[in-house]
Amino acid sequence: ALKASTVRVEDRLAGMEKRLDDVNLHLVDQSRRIDQVNGRIDQVREELLQRIDQVIGRIDQVNGRIDQVREELVQRIDQVNGRIDQVRVDLLQRIDKVNGRIDQIIEHVGRLYQVIVRREEHFDLVEKVGRLESEVAEIKRKLAA
Repeated sequence: ALKASTVRVEDRLAGMEKRLDDVNLHLVDQSRRIDQVNGRIDQVREELLQRIDQVIGRIDQVNGRIDQVREELVQRIDQVNGRIDQVRVDLLQRIDKVNGRIDQIIEHVGRLYQVIVRREEHFDLVEKVGRLESEVAEIKRKLAA
């Protein structure tokens, strides 16, 4: 019975050793798979880092271009402001000239008004002289009659 029991224990022990070997093989396979996944993770991490570096490089390029555009815009704004100042000065000069012409026109209108008033006074005097001549002629006729 002891021999039979020993055989059964040895059979069970062989079965357990077989199962232990299978588990060890499974663990080795899992370890290999984990190593493969870790290697793939490292590759993906490297790829992502490269892509991030590329994106950062592109961002730096875009930022540089934005700075260039900003500088160009500032220069153009300064040019426009300079041109506006020139136009303002030109307009002020033209306004001064127009005001001078307006003053001349007002002066001419004043003289013209004086001439018109004198002309009207002249016509009034001519009319009065005509009436006076008529009255004098009538008085002479009455005196002669």
